[in-house]
Amino acid sequence: MVDFALSDEQELLRDTARSMFTRECPPSLVRDACYDVTPDGPATARSFHATHLSEWSALGDGPLVDLALFLEESGVVLAPGPLWVTASWALPLLRAAGHPDADAVAEGTLSATVAVADAAGVWEPGDHDECWFVPHLDQVDRVVFLRSGPSVLVVDADGLDSAPIEALDRTRPLWRVRVPAGTAVPVESGAVRDALDRATVGLAAELVGVGRWLQESTLAYVAEREQFGKPVGSFQGLQWKLVDASLHQERAAAAVAYAAMCVDADDDDRSSAVHVAKAAAGGAARHWARTGLQAHGGIGYTWEHDLHLRLRRAYGGDHLLGDADWHRDQLAGLLLD
Repeated sequence: MVDFALSDEQELLRDTARSMFTRECPPSLVRDACYDVTPDGPATARSFHATHLSEWSALGDGPLVDLALFLEESGVVLAPGPLWVTASWALPLLRAAGHPDADAVAEGTLSATVAVADAAGVWEPGDHDECWFVPHLDQVDRVVFLRSGPSVLVVDADGLDSAPIEALDRTRPLWRVRVPAGTAVPVESGAVRDALDRATVGLAAELVGVGRWLQESTLAYVAEREQFGKPVGSFQGLQWKLVDASLHQERAAAAVAYAAMCVDADDDDRSSAVHVAKAAAGGAARHWARTGLQAHGGIGYTWEHDLHLRLRRAYGGDHLLGDADWHRDQLAGLLLD
């Protein structure tokens, strides 16, 4: 029999992360860091990452299960900064390339992002002149360009020919970057695939956290909001929507946990598990975003309420690294091949 329960150390990691994010990352900080279009916005995000998150970058060298637990708590509060891309994607690529910056990234003294997608949003190494949808470019020290071969080119983030991309989720800024001249270091294709799997599952774990916030916030609201002298949560027409969204959330959390374990064990099921996890997490977060918006009524549409922050992350995160439909297509290809 396989025991899927968290170990004492993992429970401590989750509880520590939850306590830290609750204490240090209030909604006001998220708004200041990610919705301020002045230079102070990126500065606040970098400051929060350097003060509270950089020391956790070493999780990228350890089991993906541990990193996923931490990133789920990060997704609940929409913690600003590049932890996800630095720990789950950039660090494994730097290790694969034997780059000297890898140790500094793991120690938290450097942060990094990854540039790979073309203008069509294909997340595969290539020889295109520009990389699109590069996350957190204005908040990191290094950029890891993933080129054909596959190979890796690591450059300073400052001074690159880049431009921001107008995106729905302004809590995760995306950039277009022209690939600079330089000598790329060859890396094994298996290491590139492993890094992408870790990044995909890490992003899915964040989306599970987003869905959890939407679920808890919505259930609390419908228990308090009254209509016709009764809590709106007692109305059957709303209850079935809440139950349906909750089932999606539970399936997504289980799928992400399973995918993380498969990646750690290099199980034969890892490829399909990663696709299922990302599709399930993106679908559940979007489902709760729609349901939560409907259940909150007019207040859910206001700028002052925090629901729209999660709605933006739910839809933006679903499309990053392939949306739910794309991952289902990949899963069908694996099953029917």
